[in-house]
Amino acid sequence: MTLSVSIQAKRFANGHCAIRDLHFTARPGEFVAIVGPSGVGKSTLLKIISGLDTAFEGQLSLPRAGTTGFMFQEPRLMPWLTVAQNLALVDPAATGARLVESLERVGLKDCAHLFPNQLSGGMQRRVALLRAFLVAPQLLLMDEPFASLDAPTADQLRAHLLALWQGTQPTVLFVTHNLQEALCLADRVLFLSAGPSHIALELPVDLPRPRGVDSPAVQALGQQLLQRYPDLLKGSVP
Repeated sequence: MTLSVSIQAKRFANGHCAIRDLHFTARPGEFVAIVGPSGVGKSTLLKIISGLDTAFEGQLSLPRAGTTGFMFQEPRLMPWLTVAQNLALVDPAATGARLVESLERVGLKDCAHLFPNQLSGGMQRRVALLRAFLVAPQLLLMDEPFASLDAPTADQLRAHLLALWQGTQPTVLFVTHNLQEALCLADRVLFLSAGPSHIALELPVDLPRPRGVDSPAVQALGQQLLQRYPDLLKGSVP
């Protein structure tokens, strides 16, 4: 079932309107990146789609019987639980050989017994990424999940994300400030305007996979976009 988002307005209690006339759809299995300046409502948009925020004017059409996964900017692991126990919170069947196989897929084969404070930041994000996929979501919402990571670690996590996504094909909405990251990962990029935000530009990404953030094709496409729309990342498209 196609995801359909139609938000006429999202206002906060103080009267501030963060989103107005924002409309888009996403096909089953499509990877959609959402790019926009800080403070325009990208996280708010994901919260509305997830059902965490219901105080808006508009309509949503979500996959009926599917699960929605959410990966936040922070790993949000329970510090008093081991990696295995954190994963069991969302999938009690993730034990034994299945647990080992799952951890191997994100490079954490021997980490099941470790606690979050024994893991690096990148390793914690890998656990959070795996946790998001263990529920077999039809829709996966990702709110800048690789922000603040060093470049090599972020590259590794993008590779793990694409491998997991290609294996199960959920619809993904991926919020990022990083233009190259969006062009590297997505089938389509939605650029938000300055607030109240709406879709200022929609860009299909037809580059062949796999593609890295530093690949010549991604870099060239990013440069072409910014030459044509110099204020694109500020939320302004002529």
